[in-house]
Amino acid sequence: MSMSIGEKLKIMRESERQKSLPEVAKMLGINRDALWRYEEGKTIPNTLVITKILSHPLFEKYTLWFITGKIAPDSGQIAPVLAHYGQDSVESALSRRNVG
Repeated sequence: MSMSIGEKLKIMRESERQKSLPEVAKMLGINRDALWRYEEGKTIPNTLVITKILSHPLFEKYTLWFITGKIAPDSGQIAPVLAHYGQDSVESALSRRNVG
């Protein structure tokens, strides 16, 4: 399933437990209404805004996921759903043991 840019931005913010849109917008140096429009899919942020968001220390760990949908935990690149909740256990088909 493909996510919109707005959905990705909102998931990143919520995964970091940042509930206040005005505070996050201020922290990122962008307008609160603009951030709301991005998250709601009313407007698509330009490359400079996306770079500003993904360069922020709070969100830089999601850069690979944001662009490609992939993760590289060994390089510190994770998906937002893994930020505070960890991975779900996955059973290995070969050993029938839990991994992950």
